[in-house]
Amino acid sequence: MPKGRSANSPADFLAARPHTREEVFSDPCPVPDAPGVNGWWFRTVPADIDVSGCQQRDGLTLLYVGISPTRPPVSGKPPSTQDLRKRVKYHFGAANADAEGSTLRKTLGILLSDELGFKLRRIGNGDRRTFAGGEAVLTQWMAENVLVSWVVHPEPWFLEEKLIAALDLPLNGQEANKANVFYPELKRLRRAAMNHANKQRVLKEWS
Repeated sequence: MPKGRSANSPADFLAARPHTREEVFSDPCPVPDAPGVNGWWFRTVPADIDVSGCQQRDGLTLLYVGISPTRPPVSGKPPSTQDLRKRVKYHFGAANADAEGSTLRKTLGILLSDELGFKLRRIGNGDRRTFAGGEAVLTQWMAENVLVSWVVHPEPWFLEEKLIAALDLPLNGQEANKANVFYPELKRLRRAAMNHANKQRVLKEWS
């Protein structure tokens, strides 16, 4: 599917080709600066997850979908100015990207913390929680093990709802995905990591 064509169904979404981090950061960037849904495909599953019901293709397993921008707030606050290109690059570890600004990075880092040797920590004034020096390690792991696909959609939250209802997406932690088998374990692990981080001393800003 051409990168600018809008998709409306899970089948359209699944037809999109996954790209590596190297491709995403190439010039010109193949990811459109438009609203849409992104899907994250894994060469290596980052935890003991039953992926028998997940979508698989060419040795890759789809574990997570995200959107950009998010649904406009009902409070009347200005809507997000994010788009697919900004969001995908951030998840993949663009400059200054970290787990505080990426649910995907935070989830992956928590699942891989023992294997990769880092923990979630409070940073700076204590309000941010990242993997500090482990962020670069996580970015490298993603470069080696994760690919991303995308489809353009003017209101991506509607397509996201369809995808969560239709697909097995173990790493999506939204309430709408609570019927997923891995959902309780994912919530437990994320809560434990946050509690552990809150008990540790605050680190200085990591650069």
